[in-house]
Amino acid sequence: MSKKIVVASKNKGKIKEFKEMLEPKGYEVISLLDLDDNFEIEETGSTFEENAIIKAQTISDYYGIDAISDDSGLEIEAFDNAPGIYSSRWLGEDTPYSEKNQIVLDKLKDEDNRACRYVCAIAIKQVGKEPIVFKETVECVIAKEAKGENGFGYDPIVYYEPFQKTMAEMTKDEKNSISHRGKAVKKLESWLDENI
Repeated sequence: MSKKIVVASKNKGKIKEFKEMLEPKGYEVISLLDLDDNFEIEETGSTFEENAIIKAQTISDYYGIDAISDDSGLEIEAFDNAPGIYSSRWLGEDTPYSEKNQIVLDKLKDEDNRACRYVCAIAIKQVGKEPIVFKETVECVIAKEAKGENGFGYDPIVYYEPFQKTMAEMTKDEKNSISHRGKAVKKLESWLDENI
């Protein structure tokens, strides 16, 4: 019997990654796109953890079902850890990532410190219980140029030195093995296995 879990997101790239990780474990993954396309959640938190909880709590309360939500983004040290929690809205929500990525590369052209990290906080909210959050990071650097066709968002410019590849050059399995979301989902999976 599959267990239904709602991903409180409309981000198709994010939903796809959750499906790839959770469906083989017997979960039926649905998203906000499956429930109500007009549902908007105000992300008023000041941290990834707070925003993840707000999203999961809102969906769980509204629909009366268990929900998981992820809030994630890219912190670039040379930009005082911006865009951070504003990663998807940074430089305008409708601005294509190809443009955003080029702006990052241009701004860092003469910068020595190219350190960055992806951060992911995943909250699970079960009906009648307090939300629980799992947070993970992956340390990377900003590449010199965009490379790769996989992934989404900032992946083509986020370079993971141990693999000598950008996130967008990795296979799905490579990325899931080291990514902020992959590691946070593993924590979530362990918790689900023990608690569901």
